[in-house]
Amino acid sequence: MAVPLLGFLLLMYFTTLDKILLLITFLTPLSVTLSNYEAQLGLALPTEPLMVGVMVMFLYKIFYEQKYDNKIIRHPVSIAIIFYLLWMLLTSITSEFPLVSFKFFIAKLWFIIPFYFFATQVFKRIRNFKIFSWMYIISLCMVIVYTTFKHSKYLFDEDIGHWIMDPFYNDHTAYGAMIAFFVPVAVGFLFDFSYSNIQRFLTLIASTVIFIGLYLSYCRAAWLSVALALALSLILKLRIKVKWIVISAIIFIGLFFLMRSDIIMKLEHNKQDASNNLMEHIQSMSNISTDASNLERINRWEAAFRMFKARPFWGFGPGTYQFCYAPFQYSYERTVISTNAGNKGNAHSEYIGPLAESGVFGFLSVIAIAIATFYTALKVYWNTKNKKVRLLVFLSMLSLLTYYVHGSLNNFLDTDKASVPFWGFIAMIVALDVYHFRDEEKAITD
Repeated sequence: MAVPLLGFLLLMYFTTLDKILLLITFLTPLSVTLSNYEAQLGLALPTEPLMVGVMVMFLYKIFYEQKYDNKIIRHPVSIAIIFYLLWMLLTSITSEFPLVSFKFFIAKLWFIIPFYFFATQVFKRIRNFKIFSWMYIISLCMVIVYTTFKHSKYLFDEDIGHWIMDPFYNDHTAYGAMIAFFVPVAVGFLFDFSYSNIQRFLTLIASTVIFIGLYLSYCRAAWLSVALALALSLILKLRIKVKWIVISAIIFIGLFFLMRSDIIMKLEHNKQDASNNLMEHIQSMSNISTDASNLERINRWEAAFRMFKARPFWGFGPGTYQFCYAPFQYSYERTVISTNAGNKGNAHSEYIGPLAESGVFGFLSVIAIAIATFYTALKVYWNTKNKKVRLLVFLSMLSLLTYYVHGSLNNFLDTDKASVPFWGFIAMIVALDVYHFRDEEKAITD
């Protein structure tokens, strides 16, 4: 029975590769990861094998036709991503565990090549922006409904909420991060007046499901990221100048360092652990005294900083943190959930992890991608005259902000769940800049 399906799928690879990309996007929230720690293997099925196929076919097409849009290659975001990949390749050669690092690097390729370099071509048609978003949102809502139904059997207990989304998401932090990612999109589509009344009603239902999932994820980082996305949306709508934002940030950071001792003493008096109560759960975010989750993050970050000091230039190699960090833990920083095996997560940061694994330039490459992306998004937002383009770049920017905020506390870009929307939305912003920002008439008619 599978033979006709496989034959049809193979035909799609040769004729409508863009449809395969959208199919993968729909399947991503529903994918299941098969992990083998001893073999250092984690493969999401069916999405990652499909991604490999898209990558191979896309590269074959480029080599066969000997052409790719130079405007994409020369774009600042693309340059930052290429540097990020090249530096990852170099540090894989110098890695403590080269096999692990090369596996990690190759996995990055099948995330980035299809969902950035190929996706920018898919987004030449502006209607694919919404299709891409809805593919993920629809299946994410299916997962939320399934998870909420299971969770209701346990009366929505907070501890149960940490794992109830299995097997689709490995824990509540990854689950919450992706729900938070699509909050701006779902809410923003409610204000898209090109939708019919029925479409807006269905969008309202999807938004309601997403907010229920966000609340019941009990993921504090997800809540924080949505709050900061709301703050950015207000700043943009009020047209507050960037220089005032930068000045305010500098003042805030300066005050933090001047008063850091008092702040830390205050935080150490907070003994509120995670709770079913909303206000108590929010208060537990700043508990660095008894909350095991917060303390373990600090333990992982401190170990990562010591790894960076040991190898500041090359790092220990991409993907190797979990195999190398154990000797860099101090006994007085360990918690009840600490481990030497490294089988319970990694550095818990999209910024500190690369610092330990790929050195200073690994860290800077991540920052460069963020700066180039937001600079491009703001340029398009402030200068475009087309309302459709402004709405799409606005929502893409807010969604990416939720992940960049979440990425300071967790890291999921080594999974399909986060990589598909993350690189896809960066591709959206670049495509808006290259193909739609300067061609207002095309943006309206496509």
